[in-house]
Amino acid sequence: MPGTSIRHKKTVSVTLEPLLLQQARDAGINISAVLTEALKQEISASGAERWKKENRAGLQELNRITDEHGLLSDDYRTF
Repeated sequence: MPGTSIRHKKTVSVTLEPLLLQQARDAGINISAVLTEALKQEISASGAERWKKENRAGLQELNRITDEHGLLSDDYRTF
């Protein structure tokens, strides 16, 4: 349909303490923007933790090999 726009956001209900909500409003804080950014950070942190758990065995094996044989650069580094 010409002239119509697609909405890229979804309306949700969030429960907050009344005092906290009033303080945010008084401070002019955009609650949606703050929540969006906080969720992005939490999702990223959660993904990183999941990756670490899924790859723990491989990382432990790489550490074991490094402990046993050292790094390829050990003979070349000057520090």
